[in-house]
Amino acid sequence: MTTVVISQPMYFPWPGFLAQLALADVVVWLVDAQFSKGSFTNRVQVKLPSGTSWLSVPVKHTGSSTKIADLTAANPSWLESHVAKLKQSLKETPYLDTASALVQGLGRYDNLCDALIASSEDLASNCGVAPESTYLSTDLNIGGHGSERVMQIVRELGGTRYVTGHGARNYLEHREFQLAGIDVEYMEYDVRPWGRAEDDFSPFVTGLDLLAHVGPSQAAKYLNPRTCHWKEFL
Repeated sequence: MTTVVISQPMYFPWPGFLAQLALADVVVWLVDAQFSKGSFTNRVQVKLPSGTSWLSVPVKHTGSSTKIADLTAANPSWLESHVAKLKQSLKETPYLDTASALVQGLGRYDNLCDALIASSEDLASNCGVAPESTYLSTDLNIGGHGSERVMQIVRELGGTRYVTGHGARNYLEHREFQLAGIDVEYMEYDVRPWGRAEDDFSPFVTGLDLLAHVGPSQAAKYLNPRTCHWKEFL
């Protein structure tokens, strides 16, 4: 069985997405998708003493047709501000330096899309859930849109199982996948609490929070990746 995950790039994603990556043999980054303002492509939540805040990469957005691959940063100092906010969020956690180094490491990229992808892949690697192989959607030369394009990508990569998030229920033609010999499964997010007081815990913050609290050797144990078949999910 070859499991494929297809996603738009995410900036240091929440642990639920890391759980999805833990199930993947192959990941495809949809870099030719249109950028959506307010998505998790360029932002993620962190916890501060004052409450939930955001790490948001400021982007130059020229309209609804802007592709993720074409994004550029609107402020060159965003990286330094994110490192500072992360240190405020994760002060006194035992693996703060490990988490901070991942953010600082994005400075090696001139291309913003490459940096966004690296944020997910580097975080997954440090949490012990890196997929075997990754592709950019632009590498595959598969056109179309929606459910048909997703199915063609999975087939091109020899996938027999497609694991996806909940939003796909609104557009996937599940029976077409079934006829093509591809099982569609939806994530059942069940991330285990880590490191924070019960009344201060949120599973929706960046996976850097998990990494900083428990470290690379333990992070995967908290992800608890599970799925359910599309018939059960719907």
